[in-house]
Amino acid sequence: MRTLNDLPNIESKRVIIRCDLNVPLDGSRITDDGRVVASVPTIKYLVERGAKVVVISHLGRPDGAPDAKYSLEPVATRLGELLGQPVHFASDTVGSQAIGAVKALDSGGVVVLENLRFNAGEVANNSAERQAFAAKLADLGDFFVSDGFGVVHRKQASVYELAKLLPSVAGLLIERELEVLERLTTSPARPYAVVLGGSKVSDKLGVIDHLLPNVDELIIGGGMLFTFLAALGHKVGKSLLEVDQIATVQGYLARAKEIGVKIVLPTDIVVADRFASDANHEVVPAENIEGSSFGESAIGLDIGPQAAKDFASAISSSHTVFWNGPMGVFEFEAFANGTKTVAQALTEVDGLSVVGGGDSAAAVRILGFKDEQFGHISTGGGASLEFLEGKSMPGLEVLQ
Repeated sequence: MRTLNDLPNIESKRVIIRCDLNVPLDGSRITDDGRVVASVPTIKYLVERGAKVVVISHLGRPDGAPDAKYSLEPVATRLGELLGQPVHFASDTVGSQAIGAVKALDSGGVVVLENLRFNAGEVANNSAERQAFAAKLADLGDFFVSDGFGVVHRKQASVYELAKLLPSVAGLLIERELEVLERLTTSPARPYAVVLGGSKVSDKLGVIDHLLPNVDELIIGGGMLFTFLAALGHKVGKSLLEVDQIATVQGYLARAKEIGVKIVLPTDIVVADRFASDANHEVVPAENIEGSSFGESAIGLDIGPQAAKDFASAISSSHTVFWNGPMGVFEFEAFANGTKTVAQALTEVDGLSVVGGGDSAAAVRILGFKDEQFGHISTGGGASLEFLEGKSMPGLEVLQ
């Protein structure tokens, strides 16, 4: 894959960098700037070599038209703080504001263009529409650096078509993501544990199927665990349950037993009478959720304290750990213990510990952990999972 080392002299050249600055916002306040922080090393690399840096990204899912609540302006402000230099902002992407802002850049200057997805061509299903939008973007640059790992699994104008129109390379963030993910898929240090959580087992079917033969332990928490419990014949009250996936999960349980992979499920569950931060709750055995005082109305909202200890023990005794998906509703303090305990265990791994982006990355920061406490925090989320599933990654293939 082409990397920054393959770029020629870029002094005074316009370099477009596709970052993933899709951060959560509360109004105009960024609640987790992890992806902005992760974009800084490559941008600094370009600035220090005198490039005129044009930063492009999406944020949220606007419907192909401008929407103020998805503006990248707060991100441009934060990026300037992190870089320690002024970062200009253009209020459009390929219009007069963007063209003028790029023309006004000095060597070492940085401009952030407005949200790519304010233009329907960015995510159009029609390749000709994507190509047309990419051509307008290409007019703003001399070189292209792809550094938004969270979008490389998508064939989008700024990820795929643009990389074909300009001399293109991968940035430092993508290099680091690939280095870590390849360690997870090629001769990982053992024991190797994968911890999966989140709400739906259907979101993780591909990664379970692909990784099951390669891991020593598969640890299951979050809302998806209730489909596993149901597959074992247990009743789960009103907890999240994907009835249509029970047979699939039963197949995974049988396959794991056959190949000698240990699937670790919680022995106890924190159940509540409703989905709320102040809900009444209690701890019950995992096989007897409806035996709680809430009966058939019980909702599982976290793994129990014994399960958290069991999970932590399995994690800390492994030399390679990949974690994707919280263990419970960590946003509510009463149901955050499982996620916090798992996160703490990852910080104590003697080897490689990887937090697989998305809600997991948000959780560790919300719960007070620092990025440097882990071997790696992915910016990928869905892209990380699809890489581990062995799926095609158009945004990487185009850089080969």
